[in-house]
Amino acid sequence: MFQKMLKREGFLIAFGELFLKSTAVQKIFKKKLFSQIAFFLKKEKIKFSFFPKRERFFFEIEKKDQKRAILKRIFGISFFAPSLFFEGKEKELLENISSFLKNNFKKIIKKNETFALRLKKEKNLLFSREKIIQEITKYVKRRVDLKNPKKEIFVELRKNYAFLYFKKIKGQGGLPFGSEGRVLSLVSGGIDSPVASFLMLKKGCENVWVHFHSFPLTSKSSILKVRELAKIFLNFQPSLLVYFCPLGRLQMKLRQIIPSKYLVIFYRKFMLRISKEIAKKENCLALLTGESLGQVSSQTLHNLKIIEEKINFPILRPLIEKDKEEIVKIAKKIKTFQTSIQPQEDCCTLFTPKHSSAKANLRNIKKLEKKIDFKKEIKAVLKETKRELFN
Repeated sequence: MFQKMLKREGFLIAFGELFLKSTAVQKIFKKKLFSQIAFFLKKEKIKFSFFPKRERFFFEIEKKDQKRAILKRIFGISFFAPSLFFEGKEKELLENISSFLKNNFKKIIKKNETFALRLKKEKNLLFSREKIIQEITKYVKRRVDLKNPKKEIFVELRKNYAFLYFKKIKGQGGLPFGSEGRVLSLVSGGIDSPVASFLMLKKGCENVWVHFHSFPLTSKSSILKVRELAKIFLNFQPSLLVYFCPLGRLQMKLRQIIPSKYLVIFYRKFMLRISKEIAKKENCLALLTGESLGQVSSQTLHNLKIIEEKINFPILRPLIEKDKEEIVKIAKKIKTFQTSIQPQEDCCTLFTPKHSSAKANLRNIKKLEKKIDFKKEIKAVLKETKRELFN
């Protein structure tokens, strides 16, 4: 696009929520963000040089257009921009930027287009804001429109360096990967749970997944789906650990003890308790589910309270207020939707009647719980659980 210059070309990276943190925490978060960007660039065998600059990162990369998709997937980036990076004293910086625009403005701004200069400058520079604007734009022979320009020229000027770019590309925002620790996500293979997992990535949570299945009483369809979803998820985190928990034998036992209208509630109770044990083993700080309030009988507010009784472990539900249309929209955006809608035999539908109780009787549930040795059954499921790492 531009004539070749003796300047660095690459991407300017602007941070998201990072600056709400203390200086010490910012340092940690910046390190995590750099590690994430570097991982995905190296994964695609992309060579780069790195220049950390206060509230910005700059990655010197060739053929910038091919790298945008990678940066769009990384959490902690407010926006990024194909950019030129200049180093030198203030007067030299202005001369270099002005010279670049003199030689290239016709390629950037068409003859009938207006433009605006968006300047961000450090305090206590030698030149005033007006003087800087005058020097930068003196050779740009196009009409200025500050309110509604067709093109924008962004300049970030510091004492010894400057960035020049022409377009901001919105990033994922949020916090860098792993900055808030690990969560254990209960992933069914349907639409909701991968979306919930994705939303917690945005808040800096590394995902570990657990999938409950009924194989060999059912086919492996749900297991295969979760494996495919895990591969898609590698677009957002470097590796993903998945636990596959067989629930079939336990479900057969519960069928002999629990009235059919309460079976799903007891399935969910066991899932949470088993997940809690896995979470403790993997140093996860919370459980994560794709539950949406009122979507099915087990997700009424009344039943959610009964299901999570005695868990004594944080449970995150990022989809709790979302409707199906909103969830589907996110699933399509992150490319999990087509995999999630493939047919499967869900363990929660095994041995379950068409109509489950939407408002279970807590007294009856407690009586039924006394007939079950939870510790023994949980131990048996964990013994048969398999662990798989995707990277």
